[in-house]
Amino acid sequence: MIFNSFSFFIFFSIVFFLYYSPLKKKAKTQNLLLLFASYFFYGYANWEMIPLLLVATTIFYFLGIAIQKSTEKKALIFNSLGVFLGVGLLLYFKYLNFFIESFSDLFNTIGLKVNSTTFNIILPLGISFFTFRLISYVIEVRRGKMEATTDFVDFATYVAFFPTILSGPIDRPNRFIPQLQSKRSFDYNLVVDGCRQILWGLFQKVVIADNLAGLINDVWTDIPNQSGSTLLIIAILYSFQIYTDFSGYSHMAIGVGKILGFQITKNFNYPFFSRNLAEFWRNWHISLTSWLTDYIFMPLNVKFRNLGIWGIILAIIINMLLVGMWHGATWTFVVFGLYNGLLFIPLILTGSIFKKKKLKTNKLGLPSLNDSLRIIRTFLIVTLGLIMCRAENIDQAISYILKIISPSLFTKPILTGMSLALTTIIFLFIFVIVEWLSRKNEFPLSNLKINKPLEYTLYFTIIFAIIYFGDFGTNQFIYFKF
Repeated sequence: MIFNSFSFFIFFSIVFFLYYSPLKKKAKTQNLLLLFASYFFYGYANWEMIPLLLVATTIFYFLGIAIQKSTEKKALIFNSLGVFLGVGLLLYFKYLNFFIESFSDLFNTIGLKVNSTTFNIILPLGISFFTFRLISYVIEVRRGKMEATTDFVDFATYVAFFPTILSGPIDRPNRFIPQLQSKRSFDYNLVVDGCRQILWGLFQKVVIADNLAGLINDVWTDIPNQSGSTLLIIAILYSFQIYTDFSGYSHMAIGVGKILGFQITKNFNYPFFSRNLAEFWRNWHISLTSWLTDYIFMPLNVKFRNLGIWGIILAIIINMLLVGMWHGATWTFVVFGLYNGLLFIPLILTGSIFKKKKLKTNKLGLPSLNDSLRIIRTFLIVTLGLIMCRAENIDQAISYILKIISPSLFTKPILTGMSLALTTIIFLFIFVIVEWLSRKNEFPLSNLKINKPLEYTLYFTIIFAIIYFGDFGTNQFIYFKF
C-alpha cells in the first residue's frame, strides 16, 4: 500500500474520519488509533515482521525507563545494550549474508577454499528507518535530552508512525513524542498545507520519477550497446529520478503528518542547487545525515581530536562509509560511501566544509557564473557517485563509467520512447525552474505569493499532469529497499 495507490487513499480516508470524528477524543485515544493504523499499514506490506517490530519496540521501551531510573554507570550499560541490539538487528537482517559472502570470497582469493552458506533472511521493510528511531531514543534519554516516556502507546506510535516507517524521514524522539502528548484538533490551514505538499510529492513521483524509470531501466539492461552520450544523459536523469522519487515520498509523508496535526522533520532542502559536496549532504536526506552527524561523526571527531585535521578526515570517511552501507549491503554502496568520503578531503583541507556562503544571483535572478559552475560541478560529482547506487555490481558500474568517457560520448544519443521521454523531460525542466524560484520556501507550493486565480490554475495544471501523464503502475519507491 503505497502513497500513490487507491488502497492508501481509502485507508487514509478512514483514518482521517475516525481521527477527527465529532466524538470527544483525548490524545491517548488518537494515539491508539494511530498505533492500530500504523500496524495495519505495516502489516499490509510486511505482516511477517509485525512480531519483530512489536518485540523490538517493547524492549526499547523498557530500556528507556531503565536508563531513566538507573545510576550513571547502569544507565550507560543499558544505553550500550540498546545500541548493541539496534545495530545487531541491522547486522543480522541486512548485512549477515554480505559479510559471509565477502569473507568467503576473500579466503578463496588467497587460496583457502571455503564453502560459504548464506541464509534465507527476509529483509523487514523500513528496518533501516525504525531501527535508527529506536537507537536514537535510548541515546537521547541517556544524554538527558528527554525523559523516557512511560506511555507505551506513545512510544510504539513514534516507532511505527505509518507515514514515515517505510522510508522516513527519521524523526527524533525528543521532537516527535511531545507532539503525541497533546490532543490534535482539526487545523484547516495545516490540513490545506499538508494537501499541497502531498500534491507536490505525488507530482514528483508519478509524473517525473516513474516516467523516467522506464526510460532509464531500458538503457541499463543494454549498456554494451549504448553510446557514451546516451549513458551520460541516463546517468543525469537517474539523479533526478532518485531525487524526485525519494523527495516525493518525503513530501507526501510530511503532508500526511500535517493533516494529522504533526510537524515532521524536513528531509530535503533543494540539494541540486548545492555548490559543493558538503553543502549537498547538508541538504540531501537531512534526517539521515543529521542522525549520523550527531551519533557517529561528532563522537568520532572528539575521539580523534588529537589527530588534528586528519582526525576530521578519518571521522568523515567513516561517516560516509556508513552512509553508503546504510543504503545497501553490497560493495557498490561501500564504494559509493568511500567515494563521497574521499571527495570531502579537499573541502576539509581548504576549510570549505565549514563555510556557508549565500548563493549569489545575477540581475535575471539566476545563479552567478561562479556559483552556476560550482552547482554544475557538484551535480556531476553526485551523478557519478549515484551510478554506483544504480549498478548491480562494481564491474557494471566501471563498464558504465568507462563507456561514458569513451569517444562515443561525442556521438548522437539515442533514447527509446522519444515522445514519452520528451514530455517527461519538459516536465523535469519545469520542475527545476519551480524548485529554483521557490528555493527559500519549505516546499515549492508553500507560501505562494501569487493571486488566487493563478494559484488555482497552478493546482489544476499539476492535478491534470498527474491524471493524464502520471504513471500509476507498480513502481515502488526506490528507498523502500534501503
